[in-house]
Amino acid sequence: MPKSIVVLISGSGSNLQAIMDSIDSGRINGRISAVISNKDGVFGLERARNAGIATEVLDHKQFDSRKQFDAAMAELIDSYAADLVVLAGFMRILTPEFVRHFQGRMLNIHPSLLPKYKGLHTHQRALEAGDSQHGCTVHFVTEELDGGPLLVQGAVSIDPDDTEESLQQKVHKVEHQIYPLAVEWLCADRAKWTSEGVILDDSNLGERGFQYQQN
Repeated sequence: MPKSIVVLISGSGSNLQAIMDSIDSGRINGRISAVISNKDGVFGLERARNAGIATEVLDHKQFDSRKQFDAAMAELIDSYAADLVVLAGFMRILTPEFVRHFQGRMLNIHPSLLPKYKGLHTHQRALEAGDSQHGCTVHFVTEELDGGPLLVQGAVSIDPDDTEESLQQKVHKVEHQIYPLAVEWLCADRAKWTSEGVILDDSNLGERGFQYQQN
C-alpha cells in the first residue's frame, strides 16, 4: 500500500519536483496526497497542479497566532491521512505542539552539514569560515530548530573560486538526490527514528546519519 505523503512548501518547490520525479519512476512507494503552501502564487503549487496533485493554501497571515495556524495546518494534513510530512522549503518555525503531533514522520532538509550552520545564510557562513566541505542534511523534525536526528547527509567540496550562488547550486543538486532517497526509505519502512536513534535496515546510523556518496 503506497504511503500518503503531504508536502509543505513556501516557494518554487524544486525538492518537491525531485520527489515527484522519484515517485513517477517507481522508486518511492508513496503518493503525494497534497501540497500545502502558506503562500499563494508560488511555483511549487503550479508544479503540483500540473501533476494532478491536490493543493491547499493556508495563509499564516489570516491567523491571530502561530499556534492557531499550526493547529489548522495539522488538521488539514490529518484530513489527507498523511503517513509522512515532508518540509520542502517551508519557511515557518513550527510550534512544539505541531512537531509532537507528527514526530517520527516529519522530515526537513537543511542546506548544511548539520550540526554546523543551523538557521539561515548557510552557504555564506561556510565560505566565510574557510570550510573545504559543505552540503545538506535530511533530518527528523524536533522542537529544536534544525536540531532533529540526522537521517542522511550529502557533501560537496568548496572550491577556491566558489561564490555563494555557485555553492548553492552544488548543494541543490545533492538535495535533489538525498531528499527522494530519504522519502524512499521511510515509505519502504526501511528507516525509522527510535529511542535507540535513527535506524536504517536494522542498523543504527549514529549521530551523523547515512553519508551519501554522489555518483
